[in-house]
Amino acid sequence: MSTHIDTLLVANRGEIACRVMRTAKAMGLKTVAVHSAIDASARHVREADIAIDLGGAKPADSYLRIDALIAAAKASGAQAIHPGYGFLSENAGFARAIEAAGLVFLGPPASAIDAMGSKSAAKALMEAAGVPLVPGYHGEAQDLETFRAAAEVIGYPVLLKAAAGGGGKGMKVVEREADLAEALASAQREAQSSFGDARMLVEKYVLKPRHVEIQVFADQHGHCLYLNERDCSIQRRHQKVVEEAPAPGLTPELRRAMGEAAVKAAQAIGYVGAGTVEFLLDERGDFFFMEMNTRLQVEHPVTEAITGLDLVAWQIRVARGEALPLTQEQVPLTGHAIEVRLYAEDPDNDFLPSTGTLSLYREAQSGPGRRVDSGVAENDEVSPFYDPMLGKLIAWGDNREEARLRLLAMLDETAVGGVRTNLTFLRRVLAHPAFAEAELDTGFIPRHEAQLLPAADTLPAEFWQLAGEALVQSEPLRRKHEDYHSPWSATAGWRAGLPREIDLHLACNGESQVVRLRHAAASSVRLEGEWLQVEQDGLRRQHLAVRRGDSLYLEFQGELHCISRVDPIAEAEASHAHHGGLTAPMNGSIVRVLVEAGQAVEAGTALVVLEAMKMEHSIRAPHAGTVKALYCGEGEMVAEGSVLVELDEG
Repeated sequence: MSTHIDTLLVANRGEIACRVMRTAKAMGLKTVAVHSAIDASARHVREADIAIDLGGAKPADSYLRIDALIAAAKASGAQAIHPGYGFLSENAGFARAIEAAGLVFLGPPASAIDAMGSKSAAKALMEAAGVPLVPGYHGEAQDLETFRAAAEVIGYPVLLKAAAGGGGKGMKVVEREADLAEALASAQREAQSSFGDARMLVEKYVLKPRHVEIQVFADQHGHCLYLNERDCSIQRRHQKVVEEAPAPGLTPELRRAMGEAAVKAAQAIGYVGAGTVEFLLDERGDFFFMEMNTRLQVEHPVTEAITGLDLVAWQIRVARGEALPLTQEQVPLTGHAIEVRLYAEDPDNDFLPSTGTLSLYREAQSGPGRRVDSGVAENDEVSPFYDPMLGKLIAWGDNREEARLRLLAMLDETAVGGVRTNLTFLRRVLAHPAFAEAELDTGFIPRHEAQLLPAADTLPAEFWQLAGEALVQSEPLRRKHEDYHSPWSATAGWRAGLPREIDLHLACNGESQVVRLRHAAASSVRLEGEWLQVEQDGLRRQHLAVRRGDSLYLEFQGELHCISRVDPIAEAEASHAHHGGLTAPMNGSIVRVLVEAGQAVEAGTALVVLEAMKMEHSIRAPHAGTVKALYCGEGEMVAEGSVLVELDEG
């Protein structure tokens, strides 16, 4: 029986909401966005036909409110709800509430989410189906001693995982028994915060595994097939960074075996719609079931690229009651595709999320073999309340190397200013010889950390000279409080008859420098539009140079740097900051205060636990000492840079 759907509500935000709405509009559907109070002007809201305010800021007060989402669907006339990924996408209660309200859920039946939503239940189901499992404990008892005993039997290292989770939330590797209690408590808090369910499981941490997953799709008529596989082995903190399809080196026989096992799993639970069965693949070619994600995956674009299919369109058609349009033998596999996730985070500071205004945001050009799925635009705010992913870049090629080089070119065209990003880190991963040779496993990033996360070098003199040139040439013609006849009012290079040198106090990346500019009448460095042209020995090079307010963003040796003038007197005063103060590394909320004033602590002791973007970050003592004062309390929101703890040296 056919189900009428002409209006679709997307119960999500960011790039996935924009991506779902793009296909819905192409199919002639009206789109409805929901948003929190602070997302009122977000890109997904701007792109929707109808927008409804859920209020609040934190997910629990907005995107996780089932009653408010269903009310929004009814108020807007939407017949169906697409959950995206994250938030309520794998919440069986949400699926049931939608069905009870007479609406259509663009996902599997609630019973299938129940079966696979609990990792513990899913393991038992796979065991009954004869799919190999990684050794572990998936029981109901959740006390520390149970986990301690299980870990002893399994053998360290072990992996703690949220039973109801995904996306690296509520997941901790424990190397030794002494770390188990703290890791378990932290993982449980993360799981409760992200999924409303603190239950955990523990399993053997397999060394040097590959993460290979199978995309499955089922209709309401009993048909199910697999759309090839993806390799998602390049991960950081169990969160995927690079994904590609097909998996390099996978034989047709192994692809068939894994695909058929995934289809068997989906059929065993009466699955409908898009789903992904994730496996660990060891060096011998043996695969172990990890979990099934009962939703569309972040990395679905690489599958779309090698098959030529639109998986969101398939979701809508299946929800309407249509049959799958292909048989297993007809599923295409053409070329190779690679995707990277662009995050607002600081790789040089343990990948802590970065918040602020996107004062500069330039995407790579789309075109043949090139795709960008993003959820932001220039001047948008990156808040501390949600996942820090800005978007995804996807490249397709006739072969893996062509896709890799195309994606590197797309990264070179991308520019983001105002927040720290992992853009340079992604470029290093793709350019690494081991990645080019497809030497992939989940330990790739830690193993090559020295090359992927090198210590920050002091910026060379050439950079500071170019920065000074670009900054002054980009100055407005009549800068307030400055001499109209100053050479710094020039917008197209140096002018004859003006002073030949001047000193500038500049700052960039925490460094400051006094730059002396000397000019002849014909300068070899000229700003033309947003490109700094540099001529030397008959060669011309160009650097992106974009002015935003009092700052200038300059590309140098593949990285974008933000340069501004500084007041040397104010800078000297700022250097006398509060000694011994431990500050918040980002905007967030205090979830635990673990010490009190007057307490003696050792180096490395966790003092405060900060939550931002659904992840926990421990503020630890940099040295032994005594807690002199606390400037924060549990439940309090704190701003980046605010002093949380004052520590005397002991």
